Amino acid sequence: MKNNIHIRPLQQPLPISTKKSVPKQPTTSFKDILVDAQQLKVSKHAKQRLAERNIEINDQQWQKVHEKVNEAQKKGITDSLVLIKNAALLVSVKNQTVVTAMSMKEASSKIFTNINGAIVVED
Repeated sequence: MKNNIHIRPLQQPLPISTKKSVPKQPTTSFKDILVDAQQLKVSKHAKQRLAERNIEINDQQWQKVHEKVNEAQKKGITDSLVLIKNAALLVSVKNQTVVTAMSMKEASSKIFTNINGAIVVED
């Protein structure tokens, strides 16, 4: 009977590093990620429409729209028409995303469907 056991010479253990590894700092903080997640997003389509139609919405108006969209979400609204001074925005409230945008002149001749709420934002 033959033994099929092979004995190998002991290998040297891997050297242990004496350097202490320093954890890498994240490039974005948790706070920044949380703030971004809470902001109203603008879809690619809506960005195109805003640009094509020369609709400018300042930071103060965006903040008011965001606040009203949050209020609407608490009331169970999922899709809303948001009317501001110079534009009408269709917003997916549940996704916190502006889906499309049009000027108030253009919006005055439209019928809006598939919404279950409307928000009017005063200046």
